[in-house]
Amino acid sequence: MSTMAETRSRRPRRRFTDDFKQQAVRLVVDEGKSVGAVARELDLVPSSLGQWVKQAQADRSKGRTGLTTAEREELVRLRKALRIAEEERDILKKATVDSGRRCNAMNDRRDHAARETIANDRQRQGSDLGTMEAR
Repeated sequence: MSTMAETRSRRPRRRFTDDFKQQAVRLVVDEGKSVGAVARELDLVPSSLGQWVKQAQADRSKGRTGLTTAEREELVRLRKALRIAEEERDILKKATVDSGRRCNAMNDRRDHAARETIANDRQRQGSDLGTMEAR
């Protein structure tokens, strides 16, 4: 039982120049042809041509019908900057927690050493008092 997708081989991804895209969009927008008809004429996938048309309309209307190309580029740049800032924040959070644990462990060691020193000093003082009384 084979499906249609299995029998049809996949077409390799193609790249189109900006000039080609503009001419294809012009056929749809300026000459009033349908996206499907132009896509068939130029051997394109209708969804790709539709995206080009949508983007061109947004650019022509200065963003009233969607994001312009410049706005899309800025959005991509800002999202990347946000992702980097969030990664840096997470790294700093982990470093703060780790250093806090280390600091607490160091403080515990210092406190323990200080308690031992005080206890030793008291013992010495007690033994010093005992020798003083014997004199």
